[in-house]
Amino acid sequence: MKRNSRRRPTGARRATFAAVALIVGGGGLIAANVYASASEVGWGGANDGEQTVSSETVTIDCPDLGTRLTEVPEPARAEVDKELALLDQQITEAYSRLAGTREAQAEDDGFVQNSILGPLKDKRTAVIDRIKTDLERAGGTAPDGIDELAPCAGMPAEQAQPVADTGDDGAAQNDDSAQPGDGAGQGDDGQAASGPVASDFVDITTVQPNVKEPARQSGASTGGFVTECGVNANKNHNTDNVIVAPGVSNGAHHLHDYVGNQSNDAFATNDSFAAAQTTCRDQDDKSSYYWPVVRVQDGTQDFDQEADGGGKEGNVGRILSAEQAQIKFIGSPTGKVVAMPRFLRIITGDAKAFTNGTANANAHWSCTGFEDKVQLTDAYPLCPQGSKVVRTFAFQSCWDGQNTDSANHRTHVAFADEAGNCAEGFRAIPQLTMRLVYDAPRPVVRDGQVENPYAVDGFPEQLHKPITDHDDFINVMTEGLMGKVVDCINSGRQCGAGADDPSREEPAPSDEPSSGGDTPKDPGKGAGTQTPQPPAGTADTGQNGAGDGGAKDGGAKGDGAKDGGAKDDAAKGDGAKDGGAKDGGAKGDGAKGDGGAEDDRAGAGSGVDTAPKAARSDAPTVEQSAADDSGTDTEAVSEQAASTPSETRPQAVTGGLADTGARLWPAAAGAVLVTAGLLLLRRRRA
Repeated sequence: MKRNSRRRPTGARRATFAAVALIVGGGGLIAANVYASASEVGWGGANDGEQTVSSETVTIDCPDLGTRLTEVPEPARAEVDKELALLDQQITEAYSRLAGTREAQAEDDGFVQNSILGPLKDKRTAVIDRIKTDLERAGGTAPDGIDELAPCAGMPAEQAQPVADTGDDGAAQNDDSAQPGDGAGQGDDGQAASGPVASDFVDITTVQPNVKEPARQSGASTGGFVTECGVNANKNHNTDNVIVAPGVSNGAHHLHDYVGNQSNDAFATNDSFAAAQTTCRDQDDKSSYYWPVVRVQDGTQDFDQEADGGGKEGNVGRILSAEQAQIKFIGSPTGKVVAMPRFLRIITGDAKAFTNGTANANAHWSCTGFEDKVQLTDAYPLCPQGSKVVRTFAFQSCWDGQNTDSANHRTHVAFADEAGNCAEGFRAIPQLTMRLVYDAPRPVVRDGQVENPYAVDGFPEQLHKPITDHDDFINVMTEGLMGKVVDCINSGRQCGAGADDPSREEPAPSDEPSSGGDTPKDPGKGAGTQTPQPPAGTADTGQNGAGDGGAKDGGAKGDGAKDGGAKDDAAKGDGAKDGGAKDGGAKGDGAKGDGGAEDDRAGAGSGVDTAPKAARSDAPTVEQSAADDSGTDTEAVSEQAASTPSETRPQAVTGGLADTGARLWPAAAGAVLVTAGLLLLRRRRA
């Protein structure tokens, strides 16, 4: 028998082969990643050179100059604000042209760059030059690199999610049957060409609980103050934004609901605010509370179908009025609060978070019965039968102690850190929390499409993404009323509208700090749940704070309405039970509420970190029939939910670690393989 003379590799030789394989494989990954990165175009942001943009470009991503202008001399602010508003107008016009020229884009790969992005860059350059001149004349200087903010990028479909195909008039083409008069971006099925899309929705019953509560420290301010201002039943709307674009009509490019102060428009001043009427029950509260409207894209038209900021800019469909608008000021988990200055302006959230990234995003979406368990930042919830859509907001709770506004409208206020502490130089103020409840028909998700979706109004290029939700506030309380708010919060009492019953006052907090943990944050609940009409002479007669889903108002017991049909446990002082879960806010812990969402707050001036907070699997158990009365295709919904990623995440992040990591992970993996191979070789030779 012939003997096999081939030598089997020894352990040492096998180790050498393995090391070489690791090095070669890792090097290949690095090379491939470098090649791919070099050939990428418009990844989540603008670049300095020209780019080739495919016909699949679905929206425009422009650097937000306003966030960079942190130092603007007072004499230049009015002109600079107008120039910034012009930049927004230019983007809106460019997006409209993008949406209305799909056929030309399909025929010419260079159309978007040559006919849309190139001219837009030239227009932005002219505006930036004027801003630089305004700053210099006022004794200021422009930020370094400001000229590099002129170019915009086209965001391709794989990043932004595809939107409905459009014809040259910008109307959605649905089986080539878009009807004249539907308005820009809306076809006969009611879906806007500018979103939302199926992937913007998630069945909330499939989402894991993600709500946490920071520990309360000894000396925390545990009280709360509710102000009752209605739900905008008198339909006080406009598309202005007096904070960001004073003196500019249609500065928001989307429609706002207004409660409280009735004189808020682009031309309002502190004097006109002080002299205005208010829908608030307490006439000493003339503050302005306003937020973008929510619409159902079901093919119906509302009053602004042909108006700027409405149908002309992709905000289409039937406007939903909130059934509840609960406004509550709460304290700090680490100490006492000081009074807000009159005319303090605060914006929470970012209307451009889809293209800006999540640095200032602060959206929270949920459903009644789920608020203390699940909060979504970048998805709209699909609520089960009998549950309603809830938007919650928790405003910045730290103030710089000096300014009522700042050049970028953000750096004068900030969020507390994860422990509830304000940064050095900032003071804790009463934190404004808001809870808006809507009876929104549940959209149907089928075959990757969504029918009759609801969505928040926004800038058209933001594609109505849920992460762009935001809220605005201008404090116009009298000093006397603000003093009562501070005293109430610092003394651990529940005060304000609907809190007249002395039994609602909370006991003084124990010197023993709370362990925190699972106590839900639920702004606006547990106090102020009676439903009085606004005072005589005001226009808004909408009731506020009634029980969700037809639940009985528990105001007779003094401790909140029943939410989602849960029994009010007022006699025990535990606050309203939301879907069976107690609202711990009524036990005197004064937790910082953001609708139950973990706040993950950044330091002074940096906004709120809305990194992924909710896995979309292993949901809380909720009974639901296979086909409920709402007409929901639950099989399709389940299919959609199963296909969604395991975490809620921003649909597009411009720059930062998220962007870099998405592009460079193959190179990083390759580097690990190369390093492992080298170490193995070195060990072999040793």
